[in-house]
Order: sequence, then structure tokens, then C-alpha cells
Amino acid sequence: MADAALYASADRLFTRKKLLSFGLPALVLAYLVYVFFAFDLPGLAERARMDNAQTLLSDTWSYKTHVTRDNRSGGIDIAIEGERKGAYAEGTSPDWVTPEGEATRVDLGEGQHILLLPENGFVWDVPGYGLIEGRLDGRSLVTNLPETGLPEWISASSSRVQITRPEARVALTRAKTEVFRYFPGWELFFFTLDSPYHGHGLTEILFGDQIDPARGNLAGAWHDFWQNGMWRHADVAWALFETLLMAFLGTMGAAIVALPLAFLSARNFAPLGALRFATRRVFDFLRGVDGLIWTIVLSRAFGPGPLTGALAMLITDTGSFGKLFSEALENVDGRQIEGVASTGAKPLQRYRFGVIPQVMPVLISQVLYFLESNTRSATIIGAITGGGIGLLLTQAMITQKDWEEVTYYILLVVLMVMAMDSLSGWLRRKLIRGS
Repeated sequence: MADAALYASADRLFTRKKLLSFGLPALVLAYLVYVFFAFDLPGLAERARMDNAQTLLSDTWSYKTHVTRDNRSGGIDIAIEGERKGAYAEGTSPDWVTPEGEATRVDLGEGQHILLLPENGFVWDVPGYGLIEGRLDGRSLVTNLPETGLPEWISASSSRVQITRPEARVALTRAKTEVFRYFPGWELFFFTLDSPYHGHGLTEILFGDQIDPARGNLAGAWHDFWQNGMWRHADVAWALFETLLMAFLGTMGAAIVALPLAFLSARNFAPLGALRFATRRVFDFLRGVDGLIWTIVLSRAFGPGPLTGALAMLITDTGSFGKLFSEALENVDGRQIEGVASTGAKPLQRYRFGVIPQVMPVLISQVLYFLESNTRSATIIGAITGGGIGLLLTQAMITQKDWEEVTYYILLVVLMVMAMDSLSGWLRRKLIRGS
């Protein structure tokens, strides 16, 4: 009888294991099938625009110069990234833009060129495709393109014609004819066109003759770099400082607030159960509401600014620190507290010399980890509160044209996080291990 019961128990155990081994993968597979249709992955593939993705990626590591002909006045404007601060002065132009009679020739290299016509149009002989002509006829755009069978890199309608190739892009509208020519690099990163130091190398600035009669080379070059109107290096540096300040104030403020509250939620320091329960529920509420939600609420209450972002992080981290600190307090060694008490120390002195030294390594480690994490979070919070590098990053993304600036800001954020990681690791070694 006992053997039969044992065999039956073993059979049930093996049956459960078989169900788990086959049922769990089947459940995961069913979930993946559900996700495939619920999130419309086939539709996502159809909606994907690889040409837009390619343009976006190229904009991150290159810049484009706009050559624009106003179809009303006939004037030609040339500007890097289309910005007024990057515009060539009247009567000047890069060597690949030259007048050709009443037309303007834009040389694309390798024997290619685009002609901007005085009749409000363009001509481009595209290798492998043929001659493409477009012009403005009254209020309509007229081209020699067929109505059907156009390649993906050509879009044509009665109001806009655009041809996008790796070497250049041309767009014709009723208002203007515009050519975008791409070049690798981040143009005007050091000096704008109106700076006398533009086009001069580092060796010339350091060891060459004085370039600007009114200023020394080093002082003048630093001023023009720091006050660069397009890349705004001074504003970017201040934005990075604001981001670090938000992370530091939020993290350290939360640690200062959470430490005394943690004693109220620790079982061995707060014997009153109702007080422990209330304090722990407060911690749950503070960390249960996401930091971004606190950011939005506080922005409505106090207005935008870096201090609002720091306060949002302080509130969220107070809940997290309260839980971590209270758990550390519940694991302290009571004998050390008794030893301090035997000397006649008062309650505050017992906490200072019998408790804090025990939990300090845990506190420092957690605070430094959160400081490192909040350095990243401050970028997102700054985009909402209007402070720090997050604001500049959002503004650059919204413009949809200066993606090299987006790359610049992202690289700075990554470098800042790496620096904070190294700094927090060094501080942990110094403060905890003493090495």
C-alpha cells in the first residue's frame, strides 16, 4: 500500500514537471504570437520609411549646406544647416557654387552638377537615371517626370518636387528652389563664418601671426569658440552643470530626509507598530509614483526649472532610500549599541556612534549608486522641467534638422555618465574600503 502511494506521488510529480516543461514554452509562444498581432508588427514594417532613417543617420555625422533660390526675388542664399548664423556673407560663396550666366551652378563632384534656373526651376542629370527638369509654371510645378513608376528617391506633386540622392538633395516648391549638399563632419563647431579664426588651424592660432589686430590669437580664439552662436558651447556647459546640480541636490536631499525617517520604520528602533506601518506606506507612496509623474505635477505647481527637477528626484528617492536605509538599520549589531550605552551615552549619541558607523557603508554605496543613476535621469527630467542638457536635447530633436547637435548632446551625456561612474567608484573605494 505504501509503495503504491509512493509511486502515485512520483507519477504526479513527473506529470507536473512535464506540464511545466511543455506548458511554459507554449505559454511564452502564445504570448509572442499575441504580441505579433496586437502591436501590428506587419503594419509597422509596411510603415517603416528607410529613406527617412537613412537621412536621419547621415545627419548625425554630417552637415548640409543649403543653396536656396527665392522664386519671387531671384536672390541666392547660401547657409550651413540653413541657419542665419551660418549664412555666407553677400557676395561670398563656397567654391562649388558659381554663377553660370543668369543661372547658378551647384557642383556636386564627380562630374555632377545642378543648375538653378532663372525661370524658377532646376536641371539635374542624375547618373543612371537621366536628365530631370523641374520649374514653376504659374502656380503649378511642371517636370519631365512620368506620372507613374517613379523610384523611391523621387517624390513629385503639384506643390512639391523632391529628389534625394546620397550626394545631394533638391527640393522645388512654389516659394523656392533649394539644394542640400552633404559633407562629413560638424562644420562651424569651433568658429562661425563671421569669426576671423574660421579656416585657421590650431598651429596657426598658437604659433602663427596675430590674426585679429584687436585681440591676441589665444584669447580671441577661445572667446569665439566659447561664444559660438551655432553650437553654443557656453550654454551647453551650463546645461551640463544644471543637470549635475539637479542629480546632486535630488540625491543628497533625499538621503538627508530619508535617514531620520528610516529610524521610524525600522522594527528595532520604532517599537510602535502603527508608526512603522504609516512611515512605510509613505515610503511606498513616494517611490510608487514614478519620478516623471512627480516632475509633471511639480512643474504645474511650481513652474519649470532645474530646482523643480531636483525636487522631483528628491521625492522619489526619499521613498527608495527610506526602504533601503530601514532594512540596513534592522540588521545592525545590537552589541555595539550596548557597548556605547555602557559608557553612559545618551540616545542620540548611541545612534551616532553605535548605529551610524555600522550602516554608513551601505548608505554611502546606495547614495552613490543613485547619484550615478540620477545623472542619466536628470537628462529626461530636464526635458520636462525646462532645465539642463535635456532641454537642449529636446529642442534639437524638435527642429528635425540639426541631428548632429543631437549627437553632440548625447555624446556629452554619455561622457558625463561615464565620469560620474568613475567618480562614484573612486569615492566608494575611498570612503568604504579606505583604499
